[in-house]
Amino acid sequence: MKLCRYKSDLFKVAAIPFIFLTGLAVGAQALSVLPVNIFLAPGQSATTMTITNQGTSKTAMQIRAFAWSQKDGEDQLANAEAVVASPPIASIEPGGSQVVRLILRLPPLGGDKEATYRILVDQIPPPAEPGVVHVVLRLSIPIFALPATRAVANVQFHVEVKGGQIQLVGFNDGLRHEALRDIEITTRDGRAFKAAPGSSPYILAGSTRRWSITTQGPNPVPGETLRLSGHSVAGTIEEQVSVTSAP
Repeated sequence: MKLCRYKSDLFKVAAIPFIFLTGLAVGAQALSVLPVNIFLAPGQSATTMTITNQGTSKTAMQIRAFAWSQKDGEDQLANAEAVVASPPIASIEPGGSQVVRLILRLPPLGGDKEATYRILVDQIPPPAEPGVVHVVLRLSIPIFALPATRAVANVQFHVEVKGGQIQLVGFNDGLRHEALRDIEITTRDGRAFKAAPGSSPYILAGSTRRWSITTQGPNPVPGETLRLSGHSVAGTIEEQVSVTSAP
């Protein structure tokens, strides 16, 4: 099964330096999707999302479903038969919308663990125009399919130090994903370190995630205890974490 790596919920694919160097005009579309997170309740097999064209010209797009997992702290997508998006290809007039039906063909495998998928919405570039480089969008929408039994996340944290680099490490041995935002680590003397911006907030069930920590001043040392704060799906996080040497 072919895997592809994906790191961002929303990004633009474009050769920006090339555009600036050549002075070509840039054509871009504006798309929005609701909802931005999709949850399927136990036993629910279908739902919808709406894609709106906020641009000034007609746009075409391809809509695909993938199984979503994490390995070595990186998101991975694989071809999935469990979820079907209909229609798979659509065109939207300026100011118009397209309702996409999402069908879960198979219940979450394993019975007691949340299943995770992503829907990729890729703009199809319009015909080439002399002197114009079209900037196309890719949107990635997460789908969380809940099992019949109650599933919760359970994330264990520690901080690793290696070669002057600091990482917050979280392992989720629960049965449901967790999402962490506004991560901050504070030392005993009051210095606050923040997670590098741009990281995906999700830790899927049975997965490990790493966040690079931006520091000012001396780095924490192995054996030290730090205070971790942030926000999760369940609410505010406030806990002590230990510092270790990376293996």
